[in-house]
Amino acid sequence: MIELFSYNWEVRSDWFDWCREIENEELLKERKGGMGSILKNLYHVVDCEQIWMNQLQGKPVLMKDIHTVSTLDEVICFSENTRQQTEQFLSLWIPAYDKKEFNMKTRSGRTYSFTYKKVLQHVVAHEIHHIGQLSVWAREIGKKPVSSDYIFR
Repeated sequence: MIELFSYNWEVRSDWFDWCREIENEELLKERKGGMGSILKNLYHVVDCEQIWMNQLQGKPVLMKDIHTVSTLDEVICFSENTRQQTEQFLSLWIPAYDKKEFNMKTRSGRTYSFTYKKVLQHVVAHEIHHIGQLSVWAREIGKKPVSSDYIFR
């Protein structure tokens, strides 16, 4: 699983580099789909990783209003901190975690149970989904998107 997280982090880093070449106004511009802007999409994938990894470890979830995020540097810093924590958690992974159950209760009171492995798979797939949206938006503004090719990276 660490290979897929590493892949996502590499692609995310490439998107951060790509964003450095784009005006901040363009990164904040409201768009259709995804989380509504390039910057919000990037923040959201990091936030999702942070939320799930902290929940699996029984740590407090960091709560920040996505609408207050206004700079690329802010998202990069959040990403670096989250990645370090996720790497540490994954480095301690043992095979028994694949089947360990994580129980969660939604705001509506509904209870769900997932294996830790299923949660990790969700986090990886979730980021890939939102990174695809960035590629669409890149093309809409006439820029070449970051390659997300898993084999030829």
